[in-house]
Amino acid sequence: MNFKTSILFVKLALLCCAACQEKNDAPAERPNIVFIMADDHAYQAISAYDERLTHTPNIDRIAEDGMLFNNACVTNSICAPSRAVILSGKHSHLNGKIDNIFPFDTTQITFPQILQDNGYQTAMFGKLHFGNNPKGFDQFKILPGQGWYYNPEFITKHDGRIKVEGYTSDIITDMTLDWLANERTEDDPFLLMYLHKAPHREWLPAKRHYEEFMKKSFPEPNTLFDDYKGRGRAAKEAEMNLLTHMNWAGDSKIPPEVMDALGIAETAKWDKGAYERTVGRMTPEQKADWDKIYNPMIEEFSKDYPNMTQEQLMKWRYQRYMQDYLGSIAAVDDGVGRVLDYLDQNNLSDNTIVVYTSDQGFYLGEHGWFDKRFIYNESFKTPLLIRWPHVIDAGTTNSQMVQNLDFAQTFLDAAGITAPSDMQGESLLPLFRGEIEGFRDAVYYHYYEYPSVHMVKRHYGIVTEDYKLVHFYYDIDEWELYDRKKDIYEMNNVYDDPEYADVVAELTEQLAELRIKYKDSPELDQEFIAKYEGLKRWDK
Repeated sequence: MNFKTSILFVKLALLCCAACQEKNDAPAERPNIVFIMADDHAYQAISAYDERLTHTPNIDRIAEDGMLFNNACVTNSICAPSRAVILSGKHSHLNGKIDNIFPFDTTQITFPQILQDNGYQTAMFGKLHFGNNPKGFDQFKILPGQGWYYNPEFITKHDGRIKVEGYTSDIITDMTLDWLANERTEDDPFLLMYLHKAPHREWLPAKRHYEEFMKKSFPEPNTLFDDYKGRGRAAKEAEMNLLTHMNWAGDSKIPPEVMDALGIAETAKWDKGAYERTVGRMTPEQKADWDKIYNPMIEEFSKDYPNMTQEQLMKWRYQRYMQDYLGSIAAVDDGVGRVLDYLDQNNLSDNTIVVYTSDQGFYLGEHGWFDKRFIYNESFKTPLLIRWPHVIDAGTTNSQMVQNLDFAQTFLDAAGITAPSDMQGESLLPLFRGEIEGFRDAVYYHYYEYPSVHMVKRHYGIVTEDYKLVHFYYDIDEWELYDRKKDIYEMNNVYDDPEYADVVAELTEQLAELRIKYKDSPELDQEFIAKYEGLKRWDK
């Protein structure tokens, strides 16, 4: 072999090594992070998971270019606690935000603060849902509390409280893109938290989606008329039934005066008020556009209602729910597409981790329900799609038990930063590379907000890929076990089935170990119960 040939072989070897490095390792420079989260976005309402209800082409792009997680889940299925877990990397009982009312311990260090301290530019736009001054952000514009779908107000870091006319999903996207284009500097990596209000209750689509979704009919879930015979008191006593608990004015958009004329009573004390605060917030021009599409629906319902059976009313309410819920998601998908396009067009995609998720799952008529809170699948599971070119192979899927608890440590790991020892999650970076050995095989869940709206009882549990063991406590003492592979709709509690005795014994032991691992305990349960009862804040 002559000298020139030798040099050629060396060059080829170096090129091969570089290609391997590019495919299997993170880029040498620290990655940007774009964290996109919607509120109450069910995985069933993303076409990458299920095409039966709707089409979300832009959200799907993240899965097409990256990884879709089939067993992503939450530690506590309710909005503000979920967000506190994400920011802190700690379970609710440690960060203090066990429900939507209890305060978040602001002395804790969150992952955005750590990234900011280590040279990341940081920005947050949209819905935080608790706290008015998020720590660790160079820029923020956030909705106060739940925020509004139309003409929202924002709490800002530099401009005080502002009001912006328009549709909230579009405004949040505009703010996000403006920061990328005009405030971000090119020298440092960035963390951008792009947080949608939609599709949180009460669901109002954007004008451009009114007509399309009002014309659609959607397939009903096969458990829409569930009678809960195979489960205990918790499922039977929950108050989230589409027919009997969903608001007529605020949710189904039947105006208060029409309810009065038809003799329809409010299902909750805020029913009519919710309509007046949401639809009533529109400008005259916006309201005229709304009336053009929604008035014919109201007129037809007014004519049919006196003769409708309970079954017909349930079916009608399901369709009304899906039209507005899925219609509001359409604008989220539009916004995600705009942000992805910006990253692609400005050469930012290659070294940017893009995450799409929700703060928890949501019921879309399954078991006759709306809302969340339970450890049952539709509430417990959350969508998770992640793109990171050169690290995550395009079009891959993952079935490990990952949680919102893991985001903080994943982002710090990607940035080359050692996570604080009190964070409780696990980095997902090995999973990005297809390395699943040694990853957790079970997750821990704990829900606290009871008695309260929807009346979902307090419970904790352990979930593996195969089984789910749950303990309901406080005013009852009941255990449930579900075989996740044989009973995918979770219709039959097999806790007392002799065939599952060994599974119960093994999972009971594992659950006790997880309680110790995550520093939860019966003593803490009682402490939170005492604090909660002292507030006396729930009045049906």
